[in-house]
Amino acid sequence: MAGATDFTALRRREFSRLDATRTAYLDHTGSALYPESLVRRDARRLLRQVRGNPHSESAPSLASTEALEDARGLTLRFFGADPAEYDLVFTANASGAMRILAEAFPFRPGSRLVLTADNHNSVNGLCVPAARRGAVVTRVPLDPELRAHDLPRWWAPAVRPSLFAFPAQSNFSGVRHPLTWVRDAQARGYRVLLDAAAFASTSALSLAEVPADFVAVSFYKLFGYPTGVGALIARRDALATLERDYFAGGTVQIVSVQNDVIRSKAGGAAFEDGTPNFLAMPAVCDGLKWLSDIGMAAIEARVAALTSRLLDGLLDLGDRVRVYGPSDHRARGGVVAFNLYDGGRAVDYEVVESAARRAGIAIRGGCFCNPGAAEHAFGLPAARALACLDGDFSVPRFRACMKGSPVGALRASMGASTSEADLDRLLDLVTDLTQAVRRPAAARA
Repeated sequence: MAGATDFTALRRREFSRLDATRTAYLDHTGSALYPESLVRRDARRLLRQVRGNPHSESAPSLASTEALEDARGLTLRFFGADPAEYDLVFTANASGAMRILAEAFPFRPGSRLVLTADNHNSVNGLCVPAARRGAVVTRVPLDPELRAHDLPRWWAPAVRPSLFAFPAQSNFSGVRHPLTWVRDAQARGYRVLLDAAAFASTSALSLAEVPADFVAVSFYKLFGYPTGVGALIARRDALATLERDYFAGGTVQIVSVQNDVIRSKAGGAAFEDGTPNFLAMPAVCDGLKWLSDIGMAAIEARVAALTSRLLDGLLDLGDRVRVYGPSDHRARGGVVAFNLYDGGRAVDYEVVESAARRAGIAIRGGCFCNPGAAEHAFGLPAARALACLDGDFSVPRFRACMKGSPVGALRASMGASTSEADLDRLLDLVTDLTQAVRRPAAARA
């Protein structure tokens, strides 16, 4: 129980398939689980209504257009974004939102791209076009808790246009970076890209209080269904600075081939290439309402309590487990990355992931598309890692070349459907595995 929300009843009502299949789902940072009521409602709607391509004036098309605008308005409201100040571009996912900036942010010689070493590859990908256009690219290093280290040192005053990019919550370690950085960076002349994909599923984000210029989200990270829909939420003045070299159906007012005339639409519509996922929009609306009805404050409190329980259980195992990032509960979300150790050597993460799979426990193994945080967490020497990356890459080859250094971790992440019993199952598995690797080989045989 957290606040007025009974999460045990919620699980019974919306996620009964977890207990029916004996699944402990601990990969909410990979994807939230869809509530059953959301899918049932969408199925009924799809069977009873007729929806058409919104680029038309028929009744089915107008119904789709209305659903698109409803989803746009509800998303802005969910994130506390004033429609007079913010616009929204629907994309395939958060990565698609960041690709818009990669293609259209007006980097120039002398511009700066500053980003934390802790970033998803969707953000790291901005470095290539920024450098190609002459921008200076700076990565802010991490401290032992995987928090950005000495940020003001790396924040030289920006020559406009410049961009600062960071995640509200690390998808690797669960670290929550200070949202006060948004205004700090803007005061130094930067536009700010906030990756909210891992943060927004369990915590409220108000752009009235945190006025980032660009915010990237994926709806399946919020409520599991539908997949294939994300958004770039952008300040209107920031969106107006983007420069596109491409246009597609839906992004233009008029195109004349014979006169070589192209006139783009204004605002976010200029970036929504092709036909949007119009059938998904009513479900997006339902999902946002579902989260709002539960209350983001209640979800955040629930996930914080679960994270504390898991952290405490892992830390009780002493040197048999290494947790990456903060070992306490300060400024961290519902993500815990860890490795098991046997006599000072990390147990291959694939071994643990495989054991969890057999036990019906869904966790994630690897680097989680966040190489900067992973390299720092594992203490990989840069020169050796570079040499080991030569030639065809495979995890076993890289591990052998790195001579025993961990090259991946396990990640457990919590959400509204997580129960204490799920965490206990994981802790029991981890305890059994650590006891097994400590027994002499003859005893194990």
